[in-house]
Amino acid sequence: MSNFGQTPLSPSSIPPSAPSNPLSLEQSQRMALTMAEAADDRKGADIAILKVDEVSYLADFFILVTGFSTVQVRAIARAIEDSVEEHFQRFPLRTEGKAEGSWILQDFGEVIVHIFLPQERQFYNLDAFWSHAEPIEFKPKDS
Repeated sequence: MSNFGQTPLSPSSIPPSAPSNPLSLEQSQRMALTMAEAADDRKGADIAILKVDEVSYLADFFILVTGFSTVQVRAIARAIEDSVEEHFQRFPLRTEGKAEGSWILQDFGEVIVHIFLPQERQFYNLDAFWSHAEPIEFKPKDS
C-alpha cells in the first residue's frame, strides 16, 4: 500500500491530548491564581486573569502578562511551569514562542497563559479581543 498523496504526521501536527485528570472550574481558577502569583514573583506586569469558559471552548481561563525583556518573559514562563508542577503536578500540553521570547503561549488545558513583551501585547491587544470575558480579581503583592 502506498502513502502517496498523504502528508505524514509530525509531532507538532498532532493535537495534544486532554489531561487525564481534568480540573473542576474551581480548581482551574486556583491554578490560574497560582500562575498569576508566579508571574508576579518574577515581576510580570499588568497581569490579567480572564474567565473565558462561557465565551470560548478553548479553556476556562486566560492569563495575560507583560514582561519587559525576552529574558524576563522566559523567566516568567519557567516560574509558571515550576509552580504548576509543584502545586498541581501538571505540565503544559503545548508551549510556543520560547525561542523568540517576545510572546510565549503556555497551554495547560483549562488555563492558557500569554506572556508578552509590551509591544506584542499592545499590537495583538488580546485584552480588548477578550473584553467580553469576566475578569478575575488579582492583586499583585506590591499593590
